[in-house]
Amino acid sequence: MNKGDIRIYVACLAAYNNGILHGVWIEADQEPWAIYDDIRAMLDASPVVDAKEWAIHDHEGFEGVAIAEYQGIESVSKIAAFIAEHGQLGAALIDHLGSIDEARRALDEGYHGSYASLADYVEQLTEDCSAIPEHLRFYIDWQVMARDAEMSGDVFTVQTAHDEIHVFAGV
Repeated sequence: MNKGDIRIYVACLAAYNNGILHGVWIEADQEPWAIYDDIRAMLDASPVVDAKEWAIHDHEGFEGVAIAEYQGIESVSKIAAFIAEHGQLGAALIDHLGSIDEARRALDEGYHGSYASLADYVEQLTEDCSAIPEHLRFYIDWQVMARDAEMSGDVFTVQTAHDEIHVFAGV
């Protein structure tokens, strides 16, 4: 993801309430204080004197992660930086786990890699851990083993493409 691809549109509420559209697109993948500086500059340039209130009216590049109208700038900055670093996988993890801290923990401590399917992961793990006699190989149902691993909570997956499943240790 390129710098500036993740951004928020911040609007001056004093202008908005007077029927005037005044706002600015701000790069979200920067430190919170820099975002606040951009907001302050937008408010200072408002056609309404002494404008102080603002809201996030739009966002781009967050890969489906919802950004609320009054979401804290520290949170927006943290989410944007995580998505800039990890792309669609980072956004999918935030969506799946509901928290950027849990998403970061899953990536740091429980990421097992990317596979075409969970069954492929289970097959590779099994082959890495034990020798499978050739005469038994065709009796193993990798799909069922994968389903059982996921249903038991041993692993969870995040899909980022048709044939791209990211496998994580269960939480």
